[in-house]
Amino acid sequence: MKKLIEILEELQPDVDYETCEDLVDGRYLDSLTILSLISEIEEEFDVQIPTVEIVPANFNSAASIWALIEKLQEEM
Repeated sequence: MKKLIEILEELQPDVDYETCEDLVDGRYLDSLTILSLISEIEEEFDVQIPTVEIVPANFNSAASIWALIEKLQEEM
């Protein structure tokens, strides 16, 4: 999770990723940032994020993003 927080902070600083639960709904992450985030996640964690998983619920908090990463890693 620490590496995920580092990636998020590089893409969009000035957000408290430990507590924020509306990253998409609160417009902290826009579509271009999410695409960059997906690319970074896929490279760093060696997973492929299917298009059907790219929904606000999976990206609204660092915890939900981490849960998605863990789920994808388990499916490998």
